[in-house]
Amino acid sequence: MAFYEHTLVGKQDLSDKEVDALVSKYTDIIKKYGKLLKTEKWGLLNLARKIKRNKKGIFLHFKFEGEGKIVGEIEKNILVERNIIRSLTVRYKKLDLKKEYFSENRNNEKR
Repeated sequence: MAFYEHTLVGKQDLSDKEVDALVSKYTDIIKKYGKLLKTEKWGLLNLARKIKRNKKGIFLHFKFEGEGKIVGEIEKNILVERNIIRSLTVRYKKLDLKKEYFSENRNNEKR
């Protein structure tokens, strides 16, 4: 089994219910084919460039363990999902569960 990080970028105008529905949907897919280790909601962040007329996006990040078919299943669902504008899956040999890319402590250190 391999470790994966998967990041989704949702449209900027999604409601909290729609974001929770996305998290729930992809959590269920991951749990069906593997083991969910961590879920992070990074919130609304600026994009470097416009993507499908969006200047901002809602970022969701999943860390999980599973077989290769789990990635295919996630990508198949993303193709038909209209609320997602970008996604990225990265495979790791070892996964760091302590590191949070957009935690509040990290933001306070920069000030």
